Amino acid sequence: MSSILFYDPLCAHPYDSDTLRRQAMGGAEAAVVRVADALDALVVQHNRTVASGRYLPPARDADVGCVIINRDSRALPVVHALYPNARVLLWLHDRMRPGSRRARWLASTAGLLRDLDARIVCVSDTQRQAVEATLRWTKAGEHLTACTIYNPIDEGLHPDGTPIDERKLVFFSSPNKGLRFTLDAFDALRRRMPDLRLVVGNPGYKDGGVGRARGVEFLGPQPQPRIHAEVRTALCTFFPNFVLPETFGLVFAESNALGTPVLTHDCGAAREVLADERQILPVTAAKRLYEGLLGGCAPRCRAVPARLAARLGLFDEYLQRIRAWRSGQRPVTGPDPRFRLSAVAQRWREVLAR
Repeated sequence: MSSILFYDPLCAHPYDSDTLRRQAMGGAEAAVVRVADALDALVVQHNRTVASGRYLPPARDADVGCVIINRDSRALPVVHALYPNARVLLWLHDRMRPGSRRARWLASTAGLLRDLDARIVCVSDTQRQAVEATLRWTKAGEHLTACTIYNPIDEGLHPDGTPIDERKLVFFSSPNKGLRFTLDAFDALRRRMPDLRLVVGNPGYKDGGVGRARGVEFLGPQPQPRIHAEVRTALCTFFPNFVLPETFGLVFAESNALGTPVLTHDCGAAREVLADERQILPVTAAKRLYEGLLGGCAPRCRAVPARLAARLGLFDEYLQRIRAWRSGQRPVTGPDPRFRLSAVAQRWREVLAR
């Protein structure tokens, strides 16, 4: 009884190693593929009906020694029935705070997690601290333990000398992670630097991010090789998100690994993953005000908070930073060894061996 199995109860569609190369994929699913392949582990998806190599439909197997549940602890009763002799780990990727929907998911199964002596894996120390606060809030989860294992990036990502287009910025993330503000900020930048352009992509798990705007090219969902090619040639990954905190930020780690700096805010795990003050801006009270105004604004009056933001100078800091990077002060970046697949796989082996 030694096999390791990842169980995904939430994926919208079955996926495998080829999916990662051929089409857009969310960061959590991409992490499952990379880690499972590195560990030679099985992957079971709740909606898969046909086996594809190590990727299998659900079936009872008493010989599985360890199951890692991806994201949703409510799958625990099903997993325990299918793999009755397996040790259980819960791999959380999402934002967690006491009282939230996902916190209630965790609370509903905290007793069973405790009874099975399950361990919780988080994708950053920032996220782990929020998860531990949630476990204290659930009370039944007070005695559960959590650890951090970073999400992995491909070993092949590194700067390769590709020429940089200093007029090009990129945004490749789910549109609910601040795309509306990004478009407003870019429009303000372009008024001062008319040659700027923005390329927008989407991992495909949220609708949106398609439309028309001056200087903006909307690519829609794209596979990772296409995204990486676009990022390589950009002045920076422009991600002024302070709306939805990243629990890890694969876009940060991959951009830096490709040699492209990120311009973002001290929100979520950004500071932990980037560890570079030149790429991080503070979240000010004025930005919080803008977020509140934009959140309650109908599409036809969106220009009102945008004009207010311009009067408050909310876009000036981006202008100053981008001008400096275009004039020769662009940060030099490269792969962070903490996030290399080999290092992450080794960390998983250490946790699984305990």
